[in-house]
Amino acid sequence: MAGDRARLKDTQTADRTADRLHSAAIHLLRRLRREDEASGLTAPRLSALSVVVYGGPLTLSALADAEQVRAPTITRVVAALEGMGLVSREADPADGRAALVHATPAGIRVLGEARTRRLAVLSSEIKNLPPDDVATLVRAADIIERLVRLPEHR
Repeated sequence: MAGDRARLKDTQTADRTADRLHSAAIHLLRRLRREDEASGLTAPRLSALSVVVYGGPLTLSALADAEQVRAPTITRVVAALEGMGLVSREADPADGRAALVHATPAGIRVLGEARTRRLAVLSSEIKNLPPDDVATLVRAADIIERLVRLPEHR
């Protein structure tokens, strides 16, 4: 009986913590997204560019999978990024029917500037926290990084 209560409490604590983390992550990203407007890119374009810069080169289908969109959507996004000179396509040497999407130097620069703006805002806010809170955030970041490295399906 005591073991059942302890498991229930652990589950409730995990559920409440998951809910709070989820909400905080969404609010934090929305807040930082305001800085993205200076890049001149829509959120979907900036997100796709990020995947290409940090995970590319990759095929359109791999990019669509990463962005969780359908092929026609990612084709339009890539076409727009290509038109802006931020990505380029070249034949996939492993599959002549497919193309690989690469970030251009301009794409890498635009994404780097957007990231720098976001981090500057967040860093400024962290610097204003008490040292104990900063230490807690450091530890929380370590834990969250471990969580995101866990396999999705155990």
